[in-house]
Amino acid sequence: MLVFSTARLVFLSVPKTGTTAYEEALKPLASMWVGAPPELKHAPVFRYNRFYRPVLEKFVSDELAVLAVMREPVSWLGSWYRYRQRDDLKGQRTSTHDVSFDDFVQAYLMGNCPPFANVGSQAKFLEPTKNGTAVTHLFRYEDQAGLKAFLETRLGSTFATEQMNSSPAAELELSDKTHARLRRKMPGEFTLYDGIGSNGTYTPLET
Repeated sequence: MLVFSTARLVFLSVPKTGTTAYEEALKPLASMWVGAPPELKHAPVFRYNRFYRPVLEKFVSDELAVLAVMREPVSWLGSWYRYRQRDDLKGQRTSTHDVSFDDFVQAYLMGNCPPFANVGSQAKFLEPTKNGTAVTHLFRYEDQAGLKAFLETRLGSTFATEQMNSSPAAELELSDKTHARLRRKMPGEFTLYDGIGSNGTYTPLET
């Protein structure tokens, strides 16, 4: 998570959306950077609202914009699947070695999913709180040009990013049956992503 006090902007770090590359590039411009532990680095809206917002509104501004990035849902799951195929995870319960992507997604959709498929939800991460705290600018991961242009305009500075945390290559094929089941069981993920417009505009899901 990054905080830019002069620009009155908070950049939340949704896992597997490439935000680490932006954090590395923008840390020199930030007044606050939270890089660890993961629970704080990747603070979802509800955690930002509870632990960070009160302090930032008191000492920075009560009109902070909140920025986040969302990845196409199947691509997001594919990124998690590839990330958990790293050699250092072999033999661990979170490893996706010897598991097909289709089986990974099927496991993700289980009521009590196994550890290797327990990766959370982008829609839940971005869900507004009951007091109205919400992301104000939401960009698609696939719209890197739009995201970069927004940040450069807001921060008044140009920057360059480098690819970070590359995952192993892997086959990412879903059967039509699994894809349909994913859309049926996780409609909020697709509704939220499909509703993202230009310049970070979107319609938050109702809580």
